[in-house]
Amino acid sequence: MNTPNKFAICIFAGEDVLLTQRRIYQVLPDEKAELSDYIRIIDDEGEDYLYPKNYFVLIPFSQEIEKALLQTI
Repeated sequence: MNTPNKFAICIFAGEDVLLTQRRIYQVLPDEKAELSDYIRIIDDEGEDYLYPKNYFVLIPFSQEIEKALLQTI
């Protein structure tokens, strides 16, 4: 199955999280996390981690932009 890439912009980054406000993050699929209003993000250390969904705004990008973003990761 070819899952579309998702990206989100961080709108909240507290002192205890490895996020940067206004930065674009890659979202990894995690159905179980979504049931609890969390999403799995590749954080600033390059690790995937669960964060509250309300820390982010999901942004739909064209395939061209997604490809360019994935090349920079």
